This record gives sequence, structure tokens and C-alpha cells, in this order.
Amino acid sequence: MKADIHPKYNEVVFADSSSDFKFLTRSTMSSSETIVWEDGNTYPMVRVEVSSASHPFYTGKKQAFNAAGRVEKFNKKYNR
Repeated sequence: MKADIHPKYNEVVFADSSSDFKFLTRSTMSSSETIVWEDGNTYPMVRVEVSSASHPFYTGKKQAFNAAGRVEKFNKKYNR
């Protein structure tokens, strides 16, 4: 293996911009913005627009549509 070709893999805090949700994980991403975490250590913070705290699929706010209702509406509209 070649030396020094892999990106640095460090602990990073990801912060959801649309909610007050933050989580600590390991990543190759880096940022000049830092945050003091619950353990007292300072970590780089990367802001994300969507996380499991704000994504409609995970929050249960996903809008489901009724495909059968759409077929019936089409058939009614075109007298089928």
C-alpha cells in the first residue's frame, strides 16, 4: 500500500440546520467551524440540511398517495 494517499478519518459533529439535532461520528469530512461536545472535547462541525431528525420519511410526515384513487379518478373523468 502507498503511504499518505488516504484522507484523514477523524471524529466530526454533524449538525442539522433545520432542527437542533447534532450527532458525533467519524468521517473524512472536515470543517473550520468547531463545537465543544458533551464530553468536553472540541470537534469540527459540519452542517447538513437534512438528517434523520428532519427527513419526512423518518419523522412520519411523509405524504403517501392513493394510487387506486388516482386510477378511479382517471376512469371517471374519461368515462371508462
